[in-house]
Amino acid sequence: MTHWFLSFFYSQWFITPPYPTESWAGKTVIVTGANVGLGLEAARHFARLGAAKVIIASRNAQKAETAKKSIEQTTKCGSDIVEAWPLDLCSYESVKAFAERCNGLQRIDAIVENAGVSTRQFRMAEEDETIITTNVVCTFLLALLVLPKLKETAKRFNTRPNLVIVSSEVHFITNFPEYGMTPPGESVFKTLSDPKKARMNDRYNVSKMLEVLVCREIVATRAPKGYPVTINFLNPGFCHSELMREMGLPGRVLKFLMHARSTEVGSRTLVSAASMGHESHGEYLSDCEVCPPAKLVRSPLGKEMQVCVWKDLSEKLDRIQPGILDNF
Repeated sequence: MTHWFLSFFYSQWFITPPYPTESWAGKTVIVTGANVGLGLEAARHFARLGAAKVIIASRNAQKAETAKKSIEQTTKCGSDIVEAWPLDLCSYESVKAFAERCNGLQRIDAIVENAGVSTRQFRMAEEDETIITTNVVCTFLLALLVLPKLKETAKRFNTRPNLVIVSSEVHFITNFPEYGMTPPGESVFKTLSDPKKARMNDRYNVSKMLEVLVCREIVATRAPKGYPVTINFLNPGFCHSELMREMGLPGRVLKFLMHARSTEVGSRTLVSAASMGHESHGEYLSDCEVCPPAKLVRSPLGKEMQVCVWKDLSEKLDRIQPGILDNF
């Protein structure tokens, strides 16, 4: 933990992710959670870099339209470049409808799954606690639903699209005790949905651990080396973000002490991950470079967790959308 904290502190104070310059001309990119914060600034970069189409996905239609106008005004891109599409990651049907609309696109060169939620309040959404539904279940439901279009793009345009999961370095600071609380043969998602066992002060961290574990197992077993789509997951660093709005004054003090990155600087990591090639497939990215994930993730116990979590999640996803696992 000491080593991680020193690395985190050094990154926050002494490393600035490079400003994106690679052209996105002719390409289509989707950014979820793009009405504010990192997602908005990433979408702004894609538009500035010449993308043919930038789709900003948000639950709040009014804020999405405001974001669209902001991008158009600051980048001087055409009025037909940026589109605002509704997406509610607390709703299976909303995710399915969004993915179906994606099928009508000519191509998708990258989807950056940035949308997420952090709260101390235990609430249910669909079958699971809200953070788990949003950050894990519906995030991967969307990922698997758009995979066929990404693979089609790869084949049709002789390119290599990217599926990017915006995770976090906070997966370093949880030991995921819910795994040990889960009886043999029972889904870990059942444990995470039990209000009596909920540890909401660590829930966001756990959700990010789950993202890391799932991505690694997908690449290990379903999308190995040679897969036509690059799947990676990244840490944007500690940034000014709407995620900390519930923390009030303590959150503002922490941002100051930890030299929180601006949303624009943090968003550079999202654009970088969407631009990387096969060398980043299945890898954890931090400061725009491939880095090892948490020690727990790389341990024998982490491998056991990885297999178990993916088994439970894949079974859940197949119930939500029968046959979805065939999309690989």
